[in-house]
Amino acid sequence: MQEEIVKNIILGEDEDYIINVGPQHPSTHGVLRFEVSLQGEMIKKLVPHCGYIHRGIEKMSERLTYPQIIHLTDRMDYLSAHMNNHATCLCVENALEVQVPDRVTVIRAMLDELTRIASHQLWWCAMGMDMGALTTFFYGLRDREKILDIFEESFGTRLIQSVNTPGGLMNDIHPGFQKRVKEFISYFRKKLPEYDNLLTGNVIFRERTNGIGILSKEDAIQYGVTGPSGRASGWSCDIRKTDPYGIYPKVKFNEILMTGCDTLTRYKVRVAEMYESMNILEQLVDNIPEGDYTAKMKAVLRLPAGEFYQRVETARGELGVYIVSDGNKTPYRIRFRTPNFSNLFVISKLAQGYKIADLIAISGSLDLVIPDIDR
Repeated sequence: MQEEIVKNIILGEDEDYIINVGPQHPSTHGVLRFEVSLQGEMIKKLVPHCGYIHRGIEKMSERLTYPQIIHLTDRMDYLSAHMNNHATCLCVENALEVQVPDRVTVIRAMLDELTRIASHQLWWCAMGMDMGALTTFFYGLRDREKILDIFEESFGTRLIQSVNTPGGLMNDIHPGFQKRVKEFISYFRKKLPEYDNLLTGNVIFRERTNGIGILSKEDAIQYGVTGPSGRASGWSCDIRKTDPYGIYPKVKFNEILMTGCDTLTRYKVRVAEMYESMNILEQLVDNIPEGDYTAKMKAVLRLPAGEFYQRVETARGELGVYIVSDGNKTPYRIRFRTPNFSNLFVISKLAQGYKIADLIAISGSLDLVIPDIDR
């Protein structure tokens, strides 16, 4: 057998060395490919390539009734499943001018905040692991399990529940829901400082994130980078504050705004948001009104002809639902404005001029969920 000869690759000064990160790279957390042009270790240019798991959710939704669409929205950003359901239900309810019971409004907000914490926990443990801190993965999953147990007890599933439905909820919460939420808050308030002790103050972690991947406020607005990534650049874009919905106008919480603009700041915003979500839960847990868990709805929902839009704040930013109705039981057109799509494409700007190793930290700080991009 002839031996294979590996020759040195010699590049001219005007030639780029191109490598592909993905589409099956563990740090992309999904099927995504970065085409990276390098000059030595430095990134000259980065082009994201997505679409590997495109499922045509928007087109499929145009053939489904409004209650059926809820089950597809779970599958976009599956770590914000409750919020995706919530946005779609609000859009349909507003179009039908349906007033849901107060009990539903409070429970929906509690489920949103539990989902937000669970999502940030998973992001924290995965980002730490990507950068070599394997222990974070066990700590984060340990705490996230507490929330998934609450979901399972009330709704029978752990990751995606589809418990929201136009008019209210599929079923009421478990009698032990409030007790379990209180136990979780008490537990997690003691555990969350461990995150700072373990990772936030770690010298290696700070050296790899501080001053890396600068996103200015102007660029965040220009690219439509919302959620914690946008707020780490000083952009006030929390939909719960700027365009409040549900019970949020009646609860007290702070929008976490920082101006560091780098990878470390985006990390800090998410950790701080977990404290704020617990503050919201504490205000609501003893104030769940009695009553029905759903409004009376017609068996077949037909939205009036027209255009309708609703947006909510998911764990990764602004999710918008745009429905065009021609009066039938299925939408004529439905479009989702998802946060991950906008948050992805700014990475070309963030990574340029930094080392290839920095790409892992920058990507982790954006907390991307790929099925939300491809839909």
